[in-house]
Amino acid sequence: MLTAIVGINWGDEGKGRMVDLLSADYDVVCRYQGGNNAGHTVINDSGKFILNLLPSGVLRPEVVNVMGNGMVIDIQHLHGEIESLKKAGIKVTPENLKISDRAVICLPYHVRQDILEEERLKDLKFGSTRRGIAPVYSDKYMKKGIRMGDLKNKDALKKHLLQIVEWKNLLISGGYNSEKINPEEIWNWLMKYSSDLEEFVCDTGIYLENAIKENKRIMFEAQLGALRDIDFGIYPYTTSSSTIAAYAPVGSGIPGRKLTDTIGIMKAYSSCVGEGPFTCEMFGKEADALREAGGEYGAATGRPRRVGPFDVVASRYGTRIQGADTLALTKLDILSYLDKIPVCTGYSVNGNVTTEFPLGEDLNNATPIYEYVDGWQCDIGKCRKQSDLPIEAVNYIKYIEEKVGCPIKYISVGAEREDYLIMEK
Repeated sequence: MLTAIVGINWGDEGKGRMVDLLSADYDVVCRYQGGNNAGHTVINDSGKFILNLLPSGVLRPEVVNVMGNGMVIDIQHLHGEIESLKKAGIKVTPENLKISDRAVICLPYHVRQDILEEERLKDLKFGSTRRGIAPVYSDKYMKKGIRMGDLKNKDALKKHLLQIVEWKNLLISGGYNSEKINPEEIWNWLMKYSSDLEEFVCDTGIYLENAIKENKRIMFEAQLGALRDIDFGIYPYTTSSSTIAAYAPVGSGIPGRKLTDTIGIMKAYSSCVGEGPFTCEMFGKEADALREAGGEYGAATGRPRRVGPFDVVASRYGTRIQGADTLALTKLDILSYLDKIPVCTGYSVNGNVTTEFPLGEDLNNATPIYEYVDGWQCDIGKCRKQSDLPIEAVNYIKYIEEKVGCPIKYISVGAEREDYLIMEK
């Protein structure tokens, strides 16, 4: 079985929490895109963990974790993440972590370039996390990247690095008028943080093909959501990689394989980190109350997330783009304080009503159209089956399910691993 766990909206839907839960039924968990620009927060019996690069399956000792060729890896950050897990008693060895030899390394000059560009843009900035993601993906497609497999031949790597730094300084020094990159400092950084990682590097395509032949169950874990996809998201306020399920086989090293099923994750309300159009955004006291109730602060950056009601238009679009077979609705418990729950069911664009997700200026000019659903105003954190939920909560789930047009199977009612229930068919 090849299953993708993907975000339906702008990211931060609770994918890490669901991967941690569902990975009990899988042998392998694979991250197939992105870098350390977003995080998955997981709370289980071992504690609270924020994972930016490592697959969420790393918290289960029996699961093998793969970092695919579609990722960009800041090896300093990865080194720190592994050390933090080891201190917490979590096993991380070459037996349970495989890093693709084709994954590109995110270097300090990528981070610096990211910061310089955001500062140049000023009020027109894209809302980058300033962790070098756009520059490193740009270098990948300009064929000027350094890959994890390059670490095996130090002499060739050093020559290659000198050529890249010479080219990069044309932009850093000549374009941004900033201090030149010192190639020796970059080399020393590479050697310092790669030494403990080389034993994890392998051809993940071969590993995954063998796992499939052995009938292993494989889960593919995405970062961010459909609306941040480089092709199908709210361009240019997207990430620089493909966040959709269809990219999972490509970004993991088995492009000839097809997914068995896709599980889409969406919140019971909306949240968004960073810049760009967010039609259903709340402001003022309403937004403050929802943000505090949901603890809506970025796992990677700590930035306050923008929040709003559930957005049917965006979620139906994301569900279609992801090809979701079933959905998980997270953080339902957060809405328990509301008497009436607003839901964005359509957009008004230049005086016309639409239920299809627009792009470009139409999206920038869209305003939300709301309907209101009765709330339940009681604690649902202990509910473990559908019959435990108040009828108003069930009605809200069914309402969302009908509007989005895809069955909702999983409901999370708390942050802990076991705080969930499965809806009846």
